Amino acid sequence: MTDDRYYQPKNAKDALRYIESLFNQYVQAPLTMELVAYHQKLVKQIQEDILPAAEKAGQTIQVENAKQMLATMQSWLRIRMSGQPFAGKMHHFKFEADNAKPKFKRQVIKGRRSGGHRSVRH
Repeated sequence: MTDDRYYQPKNAKDALRYIESLFNQYVQAPLTMELVAYHQKLVKQIQEDILPAAEKAGQTIQVENAKQMLATMQSWLRIRMSGQPFAGKMHHFKFEADNAKPKFKRQVIKGRRSGGHRSVRH
């Protein structure tokens, strides 16, 4: 019954995706001792569980992804401990800056149509 309570990843990629989503949830949170301990736990889990499992399964791509995630997560801790903001998130197991993707301005135009249908001009 307690096994249903915890997330059980199917393979290394699934585990890395799950840790990536967890990391993106707290990346901008205020730094506390509990958060640092939780972060260290996730880093240790990648180092001791996911990386050896990926190497044992012969998944070279997942080994590289795990190493990139480790580097990003360790740099996050250094940056946040120095008091700087971490301007980005993790996407596809790599650091992605907030200004890396283009932003499009939208202006909704009210037409003469009925209902909530509105056109958008980019």
